[in-house]
Amino acid sequence: MEFFIAPFIVALLASVLALIISILDKKVNNYGDVEININNGKKILNVKGGDKLLTTLSSQGIFIPSACGGKGGCGACKCEISTDVGPILPTEKPYLSPEDIEKNIRLSCQIKVKKNLNLFIPEELFNAKEFSGVVEEINDLTYDIKEVVVSIGEEAIEFVSGRYIQLVVPPYGKIKESTQRAYSISSKPSEKNKVAMLIRLIPDGIATTWVHNYMKVGEKLKLIGPFGDFEKSDSKSIMVCIAGGSGMAPFQSMFHDMLEKGETDREVWYFFGARTTKDLFFLDEFKEIEKKWTNFHFIPALSASLPDEDWDGEKGLITDVLDKYLNSKIDPSKHREGFLCGSPGMIGACNNILNHNGIKDIFYDNFS
Repeated sequence: MEFFIAPFIVALLASVLALIISILDKKVNNYGDVEININNGKKILNVKGGDKLLTTLSSQGIFIPSACGGKGGCGACKCEISTDVGPILPTEKPYLSPEDIEKNIRLSCQIKVKKNLNLFIPEELFNAKEFSGVVEEINDLTYDIKEVVVSIGEEAIEFVSGRYIQLVVPPYGKIKESTQRAYSISSKPSEKNKVAMLIRLIPDGIATTWVHNYMKVGEKLKLIGPFGDFEKSDSKSIMVCIAGGSGMAPFQSMFHDMLEKGETDREVWYFFGARTTKDLFFLDEFKEIEKKWTNFHFIPALSASLPDEDWDGEKGLITDVLDKYLNSKIDPSKHREGFLCGSPGMIGACNNILNHNGIKDIFYDNFS
């Protein structure tokens, strides 16, 4: 019995100690009014000190991307702070490169606002907003991927195809705190009053479990964004695009946007990797795009097709299929650009294939 009680007591004491420290910090360390100067006076905020920088900024309507909701687990909430805010914390080190450290880049979720600050953020973050939405549709695309469509009413969202949004997940079940997760926007930029996302179920994932098992049509929720820098270039280069699973999302937005704008003179090769036919979706949609867009080529491939599957398309690892097409069908005499969306492993493997075939201009949307 002592074996089970001891860890519980330790955890309880740690929680009590953390609560006491938090209360004492607020009582003893009264930082008063603090000025935050953003981008050399572009915005000046007068706020109460004592909270984390990420939280303080969001309370003033300035949203820094944070895929983990400010828990220190993603490293996305970077900003340049020219004011001395103390040494780099152990919780920051895994996410800061030597170049980041040299530029005074810090994680805003780990920095407490204690004094006047001067900081720099990308100008486009001034356009990020918090949106109130209602779940309009939940569509099962595969056994583990749902399309979620959120209506934001008359509150139009402006974004470039390829961007992502942060979904605010409310407390549910045993989850006692609200959190946030980032998902690529799959809807077109012209659809300004709704946001669509493709969300794959991750075992024990806080956000995806809520989406797949708890979310209901008609439910109210919050979205924050848009964020990101993944987008097509303005060149006329051949686009070599690779995705798998919910990595379909930014490309769905991108290709429909290009088709809508009449940008069909550009050559596009879209490779989509899956294990079996049950992992495929939107096949008819992209076949229709091929009919309307002569220079658009959709190549789905199965890496573990089953003997009884009705499939006459490409088979094998997406890297092998990609390499075959780069060597046989995609003109090497023309400039080519790579666009990748998926897990770090998939991106790394496809990046090697692209580099091996002379493609150096590569853009990523990394599901890390």
